[in-house]
Amino acid sequence: MSESGDRYGGTTVPETEAEADANLPSWDDDYLDRVAERLKFNYDLERDYTVGGEREASTDASGGAAAFEMYGRLYVESQKQFLHQSINWANYETVEHLFVRRAGGVSVADLDALVELGHDLADEWIAADEEHQGTDFTFVVVVPDIPDAVRSHVEGFRDRTLLKYGYYGAYEINLVVVAPEVDAAVGSSEADVTAAFELWRDLDAEPDGLLGRLRAWLG
Repeated sequence: MSESGDRYGGTTVPETEAEADANLPSWDDDYLDRVAERLKFNYDLERDYTVGGEREASTDASGGAAAFEMYGRLYVESQKQFLHQSINWANYETVEHLFVRRAGGVSVADLDALVELGHDLADEWIAADEEHQGTDFTFVVVVPDIPDAVRSHVEGFRDRTLLKYGYYGAYEINLVVVAPEVDAAVGSSEADVTAAFELWRDLDAEPDGLLGRLRAWLG
């Protein structure tokens, strides 16, 4: 009997840097382009992504569609197998949906609206069953500066919901606010992806956080 490691999956899984670059959109935004370079091997990335309106039930605080400059999806599947991959059981899946938006400013009320959007998307998107282990909805807001009230709110934030008392796993909503012009960022307790948005940090020198987690997942 053997247990496989976690496996990354998705609609397009880049195997080489050339393939990753070929599939990578351009945001015409130097900061988002550089963030995408950090995420491209592990997330399926899209630009100008919209939820709400006619296609989805979720809306923003104004009642319309919610638009994001960047969307990313990370999918990890883990399984146990006996002798051969075709003989397997205990299959579990973990997904992260990453939503990134630029704004002229951000308030606690703005973040609360994103949290509500996350709960609405969880109702729409999660197929709650025995194979579902966890889904994260991570919202990143890129702003000129981070107000003290917002920083305090994000630092103390955690929102985790069990599905069928945990039998169908759980989902988590994460918040990140980043002000790249002043080299400042704050993420909620489970928002490991925060590090990818801190371009002033050298991730290769840090074994913990996002890259450490992805290295562990991907072997």
